[in-house]
Amino acid sequence: MPKKPTMTREAVIDGAFRLIREQGHEALTVRNLASYLGCSTQPIMYQFPDTDTLRELTYQKADTFHTEYILAGGSLLEIGLRYIRFAEEETHLFRFLFQSGRFSGRSLEDLIKAPEAAELLAAVRREEALTAEDAAAFFEPLVAVVHGYASLIADNGMKYDPDAVRNALMRIEEGMERGRTQ
Repeated sequence: MPKKPTMTREAVIDGAFRLIREQGHEALTVRNLASYLGCSTQPIMYQFPDTDTLRELTYQKADTFHTEYILAGGSLLEIGLRYIRFAEEETHLFRFLFQSGRFSGRSLEDLIKAPEAAELLAAVRREEALTAEDAAAFFEPLVAVVHGYASLIADNGMKYDPDAVRNALMRIEEGMERGRTQ
């Protein structure tokens, strides 16, 4: 009778998530993960003979974590601020989610229509009482600005100044509101 696996798929995914969170997505190799989990590579390879599947499931876990983090903000302004703060507080996860090549070759419109953005777009629709098409048009410039700030912060191209970022986002929001009412 074959030996029962001692490491579950969930334990491997949780370990991969923690490894990326602490060391970055570049550290996610079977050897590094085995060392991190204190086991041989065999239990990991038993659960994930295809490391692409492990990376995808870890990505999904990170994406769920990110979505829950930012949607805890409530208002659209707070969601944007939390997105940027996530890049400051969870730099390795931010880079894994948004700077690891997953979205290479896609347009901003493609990214907004991606399944990963669905909950966020739904929040925009609810808060602004917009149709799906209008919500996407409203959301697009916000995504570019908020993600730009977050990327600069995650890449150490800009120091995180919560007050300056809040003021900038408030000015953008006011300008967009004026544009919608005219």
